[in-house]
Amino acid sequence: MAFTAKDVQALREKTGVGMMDCKKALVESDGDMDKAIDILREKGLASAAKKASRVAAEGVVAAYSDATCGALVEINCETDFVAKGEPFVALANKVAKTVVAAKPADVDALLKVKAVDSDKTVEEEVQEVFLALRENMKIRRFALVEGHVSTYIHAGGTVGVIVSFDTDDETAAKDEFAEMGKNIAMQIAAMSPEYMSKEDIPADELAKMQSITVDSALNKPDSLPVPILNSLIEEAKSGKWSAEDTAIYEGLDQKQRKNFVNFISKEAYATLAEIAVSHKEEISENKIFTGLVQGRVAKQIKEICLMEQAFVRSDLFDGTVAGYVNSVAKALGADIKAASFVRLAKGEGIEKKEDDFAAEIASMLK
Repeated sequence: MAFTAKDVQALREKTGVGMMDCKKALVESDGDMDKAIDILREKGLASAAKKASRVAAEGVVAAYSDATCGALVEINCETDFVAKGEPFVALANKVAKTVVAAKPADVDALLKVKAVDSDKTVEEEVQEVFLALRENMKIRRFALVEGHVSTYIHAGGTVGVIVSFDTDDETAAKDEFAEMGKNIAMQIAAMSPEYMSKEDIPADELAKMQSITVDSALNKPDSLPVPILNSLIEEAKSGKWSAEDTAIYEGLDQKQRKNFVNFISKEAYATLAEIAVSHKEEISENKIFTGLVQGRVAKQIKEICLMEQAFVRSDLFDGTVAGYVNSVAKALGADIKAASFVRLAKGEGIEKKEDDFAAEIASMLK
């Protein structure tokens, strides 16, 4: 029995299965629509399509690397139970190894390549595990980094990190380098930096950080330098505060005035912040305030830039991450530079669906 493109489309609409799988089913069924649906069900494809509407926010991040490059892969499923199971973990590891071997351009390309140590494609490997576990799963994303890399997987696949270094092959082959690379990867997993160094922060992002810091300081007037704060309080007392708040402040001794926020009303504090914001231009030109802002921005940079962060393994090195890398390079008599990193956290950005069990049962009874 012959079939047309419209038949393929009709089968796809009935089952939710991909076009190629629908075409294969129609070929196998000799164009018989009902038989094709049975074939898809037998293969688990139609069932998978139904399950695909369920949110897959669990899963693992897996890693693999060789002497030339490394990869991270995030594969999601529906439950933590499946995510921790051997079949799912093995699948994730196989896919990570395939990324390094095939170097696909994107997830779609990855799904079409042959999996390592297998005669099946990655898509077929995923489907095979689905048939065994009957839970929606998908390869969400991967990162491929070429060069001398170190990888680290935290808490059984909750977070994965890959970091690359510029150095020579001889240095990269040493155990000391491998240990350093793992420590840096662990730092990234724990501290979640956004940039490698402050030089990597875009100018517009730095300007935004500066602007937010200024506004934040003005809206928290008690954190402002004392000369500026006293000026704002004097203006507030000149009729902008209530008589009660003014009297309360005037009745405080010098020690209490350091914590005046604990005594005045919320309305008085809000008024003080409004006064500070109204003088933004003038205050921003104050050298003391400028120093305060620069100090706060510098602190933020130390938090978001890997090389500026304090090295968490203080038992190994007391200083910044950059200092630690330099100390290892010096000990090895080599040049080592941390070049880039990727950090993937399982399920980040996926909004988990909150199931209403009662509503689900009610809908089944209709």
